[in-house]
Amino acid sequence: MKKPDHRKLIFSLFGIFLFYGVIIYLLHSIEPSAPGAKLNSWQDGLWYVVATITTVGYGDVYPVTYWGRALGFVVMLSSLGIYGFIIGQIANFMSTLKEQRELGLNGTDFKDHVVIIGWNDFGKSVISHLVAAGKQVAVITKERASIDTIREYYDDDHVYTLYTDYSNFDMLEKSNIRYASIVFVNLNDDTEKLVYVINLKKHYANLSYVVTLDNGNLKGTFQNAGVTYTISKNEISAKLLASYIFEPNVALFSEEILAYAHNEHEYDIKEMKIAADNPFVGVFYDKVFFDLKKTCNVILIGLVKVEGTERKFYKNPDGAIKVEAGDFLVMMMDGKGQTSIKKQYRMQE
Repeated sequence: MKKPDHRKLIFSLFGIFLFYGVIIYLLHSIEPSAPGAKLNSWQDGLWYVVATITTVGYGDVYPVTYWGRALGFVVMLSSLGIYGFIIGQIANFMSTLKEQRELGLNGTDFKDHVVIIGWNDFGKSVISHLVAAGKQVAVITKERASIDTIREYYDDDHVYTLYTDYSNFDMLEKSNIRYASIVFVNLNDDTEKLVYVINLKKHYANLSYVVTLDNGNLKGTFQNAGVTYTISKNEISAKLLASYIFEPNVALFSEEILAYAHNEHEYDIKEMKIAADNPFVGVFYDKVFFDLKKTCNVILIGLVKVEGTERKFYKNPDGAIKVEAGDFLVMMMDGKGQTSIKKQYRMQE
């Protein structure tokens, strides 16, 4: 984006004021001594010049000498250029504001959002699921052509787009990256992703990171580099393909629950936090399981407890474990079950 040249604007304005200052000085030097003079002071000269430039033309003061009228002629003609200059500057200012907003240079106030670094077809698919689930997303891209595409598909309330070089960490602040729930590094090459994550963690060490890998053997390397979640696209595809071969119904259901449910009849797995006033606080897991199934037709499949800085996932534990405030319930439900559980137990995803 081309930045406005403020120095050029300042010099232009200085030149305009100097030009009319000289004309006022000359009018004050020529006119007062003439018979029937109307411009008897520099204030009269200033009033005449301003009234002429603005096309008001009160007619109360005007030059009466030959050279005074010649200067008046210059003032009248030059006013056309002044209007062109002013209109041009206003148009340039409005265009700059619009472009800054479109390129995300004004920043965003998103919090607890997902930051996606890099734009491609895979990222587009991920964003669609996130937006459908009600999640706000900040997309950072260095491809100018991507901006219009993203803005065409998504509204500003859900997706913020920032055009910048990925290595410009000062510009990343405009995406409110420090307050993101997770950062998805969506670059095209595994090596490029690794190098970028290492550099990014130098600036934002406390954030959670997720990457997708073409080479599943690099999982350990990325985890050692500080990546929270590593996903091998080939590994997931292979598992689904094998499942489709020997258990197609399970594969179909697995694919459905992996993504956000778009209607009331589709199933989804959701993770909901237990607030301090939730009726399940202090209740054994098995009772919560039966209560949810009975009242909301929701199947509880696990419990997440936050232990220090770690999140420990108990997959379908036995009944000896209790649910506490701050825990997360992992449940499988359809759209009706989600509506019911939010209404009856005030739990949010």
